[in-house]
Amino acid sequence: MRPLHVRVVSTLLMFSAAIPIALAQPNDAQIAPYERKFAQSKVVVEKVVKQLQASASGRLPVLDGFTRPGDLPLDRFQRGYYQCEIQVSSTSSGGALVRVSAKITAWYADPASSNSGYQVLPSNGRLENDFLDRLSDALHGSPAAAAPVVSTPSRTVVAPSQSKAPDAPMTAISAPMPSNALPAAPTASSKLPTASAISPFKPANSSDPDLATQKAVADKHMEELTKEAKGLEEILRNQARPKNLVAVKKSETPVLVSPVEGAKVLFLATAEDEFEILDLNANWVHVRISGLSRGWIRRSALEVPESFTPDTKVENPQAAAPSTEPFQVKNEEIASFPGTWDPLRGQTVKIVTVQRANGSATSTSSQVKLEFAKSLFQKEYAELTQAPTSAAGVVVIFDSEDGGMAAATLLALREWKAGTLSDQAFWRRCFFDPPETFTSATGQ
Repeated sequence: MRPLHVRVVSTLLMFSAAIPIALAQPNDAQIAPYERKFAQSKVVVEKVVKQLQASASGRLPVLDGFTRPGDLPLDRFQRGYYQCEIQVSSTSSGGALVRVSAKITAWYADPASSNSGYQVLPSNGRLENDFLDRLSDALHGSPAAAAPVVSTPSRTVVAPSQSKAPDAPMTAISAPMPSNALPAAPTASSKLPTASAISPFKPANSSDPDLATQKAVADKHMEELTKEAKGLEEILRNQARPKNLVAVKKSETPVLVSPVEGAKVLFLATAEDEFEILDLNANWVHVRISGLSRGWIRRSALEVPESFTPDTKVENPQAAAPSTEPFQVKNEEIASFPGTWDPLRGQTVKIVTVQRANGSATSTSSQVKLEFAKSLFQKEYAELTQAPTSAAGVVVIFDSEDGGMAAATLLALREWKAGTLSDQAFWRRCFFDPPETFTSATGQ
């Protein structure tokens, strides 16, 4: 038998050798990843994990609450960073198993500068569980997954290897708070927030340079949008309202093809529909429906501006001086040919709409219309040849009860202006609708 003091020394040596092993167990347990099973397939889970990957690493606002206590005081650590390693694997049931392990590093400022440097700190599981909770929220369509804000404690998920470590401190993962929730008013006993009230994925410190920059950019953008909205409101407020519009009083008001009772109904107008006045008399109003479309509405069914008296016959509500020209141009546009003439059928043309000039005493005979159309053909041809255009011809529409339409192709205009076509030959190359309106002048 060995002496007593030898046995005591041997026992002490065995006990001292066991202490490092016992102390190492909690730290070794941190190497084991935190894991959770999901019902979704591996492909679906990997896609969501990829979307959340940007928040799986970054800088920690504090270390307290994210690491386990060690031999070195945490207050000497600075610039803490974390990085989560995520592994996704399939389960036998067709779901997915997600394992997350977080690595935390921080700069240790030792009193002896030679011992300072970055060190790896053991994670207490908060980062892993927080990521798994966010993944779960994202898979179930929760809006909190996009921008989590840590609030009150809820539950803790522990890795299997930690379930038998009673001495290991348990840090609760917090449930997301709604984005419109307001913090409680501070009291005299209030303390500075710790890691249990701060999410590493969205630091709560408003003085953070990144957050301050983002807030400044957002405020600037909002200020610009506000100025733009006010500018648009001012434009609408100051915009002059046309004075040649009539409004329909009641729904189901008929718009007729001519100012005659029993005429064909083009369509039924709705209450408050507005139309441009082309002409009017005591009983009827000639209106522009859209483009080249026209119609007639009973005057009693419309709200007519006060400037239009029952005797008003012209569009302009202001008194107009007598005009030497028999017609005046009211509208010009590039559009498809409105007729069925083969040379221009389905082609783009320059359309000029004219009306009888205010105060004009000149008659609107066929010869007068033709002379005015001739002057417009010359003018429009000169403009069309000055710049590239897709127009294949020119159309003149006389917008009146005894009006008509004259059309010419660009080719015929070119030959006419070049002198290879006489006036009579040019008119025979033109289109007139109705033909009888221009028969006497063209000799057709």
